[in-house]
Amino acid sequence: MDKEKKNPVYSNTDTSKVVLPEEEWQKILPKDVYHIARQKGTERPWSSKYEDFAEIGTYYCAVCGNPLFKSDTKFESGCGWPSFYEPISKGSIIYAPDNTHGMQRTEVMCGRCKSHLGHVFDDGPPPTGLRYCINGVVLDFNKAQEAEKKYKEEGTSHKAQEDKS
Repeated sequence: MDKEKKNPVYSNTDTSKVVLPEEEWQKILPKDVYHIARQKGTERPWSSKYEDFAEIGTYYCAVCGNPLFKSDTKFESGCGWPSFYEPISKGSIIYAPDNTHGMQRTEVMCGRCKSHLGHVFDDGPPPTGLRYCINGVVLDFNKAQEAEKKYKEEGTSHKAQEDKS
C-alpha cells in the first residue's frame, strides 16, 4: 500500500459526515489503518508511538482528520494503549455495544467517518471516571502551535474560496 496516497476526505476542519464504500477505504488507507479502523482490529499492546507520548496538542482520527482528544485528557492507564478520559466534543465520538470475544464492552468510533477507534471503560480517573482505550494506529497528532497554524491556514483558504464565489 502506498503510504503517500492522498486521502481525499482527510480534514481537520471539515465536520461533514464521511460515507464511503469499503472498497474505497481499502484503496486510500494504509493496510494497518484499514485493518483497525474498518475491520475493527486491535493493535498489539505497548506498540503505539502514542502510548508513552507527552506532547501538548490534539489527537485526530487518522482516517478522516476529525478532532478526537486533547492531550490534557490523556493519562497513563497501564493498559498498553493510549488512554483518555474525555473526548474533545460530544459529537467527536459515537458509541455502540460490542459483545464480541465473550465480553460486554462499548465500542468507540469516529463521529465523522464511523471508523473503529477502540473501547471506553468506566475505570478511568476523575472528572469523568471513563477510560477511552484507543488504538494508536488510528490516531494522528498535531502539536498545539502546528494545529493552530494549520487551522488558520485552512480557514484562510476556505475564506478566500468563499470570497471568490
